[in-house]
Amino acid sequence: MEEEKKSLNFIEQIIEDDLANGLKNDQIRFRFPPEPNGYLHVGHTKAICINFGLGEKYNAPVNLRFDDTNPEKEEQEFVDSIMKDVEWLGFKWDKVLYASDYFQQLYDWAVQLIKDKKAYVDEQPSQTITEQRKNPAEPGVESPFRNRPVEESLDLFERMKNGEFESGSMSLRAKIDMVSPNMNMRDPVMYRILNKPHHRTGTDWKIYPMYDWAHGESDYIEQISHSLCSLEFENHRPLYNWYLDQVYEEGRVKNKQREFARMNVSYMITSKRKLQRLVAENAVTGWDDPRMPTISGMRRKGFTPTSIRNFIDKVGVAKRENLIEIQLLDFCVREDLNKVAKRVMAVVDPVKLVIENYPEGNEEWLETENNPEQENAGTRQVPFSRELYIEREDFKEEANNKFFRLKLGGEVRLKSAYIIKAERVEKDENGEITTIYASYDEKSKSGSGTEESLRKVKGTLHWVSAKHALPVDVRIYNHLFTVEQPDAEKDVDFLNFINPESVSTIKGFAEPSLKDVAVGEPLQFQRIGYFTKDQDSTDTTLVFNRTVTLKDSYKPE
Repeated sequence: MEEEKKSLNFIEQIIEDDLANGLKNDQIRFRFPPEPNGYLHVGHTKAICINFGLGEKYNAPVNLRFDDTNPEKEEQEFVDSIMKDVEWLGFKWDKVLYASDYFQQLYDWAVQLIKDKKAYVDEQPSQTITEQRKNPAEPGVESPFRNRPVEESLDLFERMKNGEFESGSMSLRAKIDMVSPNMNMRDPVMYRILNKPHHRTGTDWKIYPMYDWAHGESDYIEQISHSLCSLEFENHRPLYNWYLDQVYEEGRVKNKQREFARMNVSYMITSKRKLQRLVAENAVTGWDDPRMPTISGMRRKGFTPTSIRNFIDKVGVAKRENLIEIQLLDFCVREDLNKVAKRVMAVVDPVKLVIENYPEGNEEWLETENNPEQENAGTRQVPFSRELYIEREDFKEEANNKFFRLKLGGEVRLKSAYIIKAERVEKDENGEITTIYASYDEKSKSGSGTEESLRKVKGTLHWVSAKHALPVDVRIYNHLFTVEQPDAEKDVDFLNFINPESVSTIKGFAEPSLKDVAVGEPLQFQRIGYFTKDQDSTDTTLVFNRTVTLKDSYKPE
């Protein structure tokens, strides 16, 4: 038992302690509370996996709650994308809820705070309020409206709600402590006037609650036992608790905020605002561009839900932030794809190979395995003919004994086919090889059981029958940025670090079975890398995205 406790992360230990101190199992409840103002990114996957993972561990419900308190930036498009991403990662929520569901309750509680002399209407502009807060080492300056009569604040607050004043002309502030060393406690704004239509409530409301007020109280309404968030909210915890104390009723679950380190990955940006700039300034093709660190971008690139969940598991739950190497993410993707990806043959830098002693006009269909890592993956048929395409780098006219591919006078096996020998080449006026001429051993067919088929040669090449080849566009993706931390320098625009070679498209050929693969299906182009069919594919043009390279230099600890 002692050994099991040591394996708990600090959040699990908190929950175990709470259970030991009287919290009941059926009172455990979690939530994932995104703001619907953008697409989810790799950083959010940690919060998703932590909350839903704890739900699975403790057999507890997890709400998907949208903290939709800012109508200027929120759209239904983002709500839909978030739901799709959470589902794609393999998690199931208990209820879909919205902070906007609670606007009336939040307003009623705010009215009570005014009556209790714990909130007041301030008519100062936001810039003045910010200046009066000063800094942690200097006491703040109280608003001249801080001690206005309760009836006056109640009247103004109702008129704010009714839309009688212009946006930004007034706010409701909590009356807490203008000399607190924690700046969040210096009479924070609870409501602001914002004459903007909301994506769910339309024009019903002219005032909207600030995040700190809405978030914790929404947790309380939903009876969330453990409100888990990233470290940036650690200094907000006293305010979270103060707000909660104002509405808490004895006998109900008192939600507890705890913070974990957010996840930063090298060569990636995890700021919604900066991701929005990438989209708005056309540095990428959209939120789901495969170079983007959004979940939709990673999905389109060919990442699997399992690989991302394994990545989060390896990163772990910590209290201190650090930079995670992107190579660990690639390792997890590669590890999962090796198990699930169908092996296919494609040539991305083709050169023609003609087998001169193979009968002209003849073709045969050869059996090849789909995935040696899966016992039940089965086999498929691939066409073979006299003229093939192979990778240009798989042939050299002259090479030393360490080159195990094809060279003049040398032999290799064509995958699932025959042993061939390179005899001569044909070149263009620039000396570029246009055609390789070879001979084949007709008795060396793979799987035939002949003595010749059992003969060992050092190299095996993939290939595509020229007659049956499908032309494909292959997109090769690299890091979107040229430096590990593109937003680390405050005085330098992160867009300066955009990698001009982050994507390139090359023309290749693939075996005909690729015509029928589904968009997003994981594939291994043998000896090249892992790829997936892109949504841009048409009946005439097949497009494949490189998910990750085949080889990996990363050594996980």
